[in-house]
Amino acid sequence: MRHLIDTTDISVEEVDKIISTALDIIADRKKYSEVCRGKKLATLFYEPSTRTRLSFTSAMMELGGSVLGFSDAASSSVSKGETVADTVRVIGCFADIIAMRHSKEGAPLVASQYSEVPIINAGDGSHAHPTQTLTDLLTIRREKGRLNNLTIGFCGDLKFGRTVHSLIKALSRYEGINVVLIAPEELRLPSYIRREVCDKNHVPTREVATMEEVMPELDILYMTRVQKERFLDEEEFERLKDSFILNPERLRNAKKDMIILHPLPRVNEITREVDNDPRAAYFRQVENGKFVRMALIYTLLEWAKERPTSQTPRIADDLVRGEMRCGNRQCISNCEDVDRLFRPTETGDYRCAYCESKVKQ
Repeated sequence: MRHLIDTTDISVEEVDKIISTALDIIADRKKYSEVCRGKKLATLFYEPSTRTRLSFTSAMMELGGSVLGFSDAASSSVSKGETVADTVRVIGCFADIIAMRHSKEGAPLVASQYSEVPIINAGDGSHAHPTQTLTDLLTIRREKGRLNNLTIGFCGDLKFGRTVHSLIKALSRYEGINVVLIAPEELRLPSYIRREVCDKNHVPTREVATMEEVMPELDILYMTRVQKERFLDEEEFERLKDSFILNPERLRNAKKDMIILHPLPRVNEITREVDNDPRAAYFRQVENGKFVRMALIYTLLEWAKERPTSQTPRIADDLVRGEMRCGNRQCISNCEDVDRLFRPTETGDYRCAYCESKVKQ
């Protein structure tokens, strides 16, 4: 059974196939209007979502399928203490595919170990958001015509931004990618992503303090919100916040064909005046999310026909069991009774399989 828990669960060739399917859907939506007739998508959203949940719902309906599920964990058996493993085994009796958003990092991975239907990670804590990444890739492909030979600047919250982490992982597998990191010191990209993703894949990275100093060289500017709650010192936040607000003045030296992306929702990090700039692609990005999720649902259901299911929990070959304990309080392994699973690193250390936090032996 194939699932999408992390961007790297599917090969570059499979990513390109999903994007090509999305482009085919855009070109001929009628062709796909009945391909999921009789199929049901369950949306299990343990935390609030507007765009992602409605995007999945719209995608399945446009494929001719139907949707069930919950948008508030408090209204489900979760409020009674039901585990993720038990929930997906139950929901799998009613649905053909499941999209899950969860506040605890690694919850969709646990679900994939027990589910007899495909699991799609619709966001787990600050960890990963692979369908947003597919959305971003489709948008870049439509706007720029390619997924290689690009300089992309990530601006804002790069430490906790799951969309940033997922997109860097995905783009690192393409040729000629250059990454520029624009963030306050408190919200810099985690060093392990630079070391184990960018450096490992020979992707050049550079940290800068302001967007103005790199704006002329960017093909893509990926904006995220600088979150006040992440700062221990409110005065420091007040001093820095205006450095990461995109306005027409800061776009003055940008390339005419640069595009601006944002996973949304935004607060004040992009002013309303920028919305009228043709380079602002973030609302086109939202619509692309529906098309790529249509392609993903269709593809995973097709793959499910080809692969028999198993009645035992499925553990990836590169994971090992251990007695260590993850120190991340947001990790599912510290909230539910799950196997303690770890991934060895090239330096001899281990990372938690669920949230990728480094663990002490």
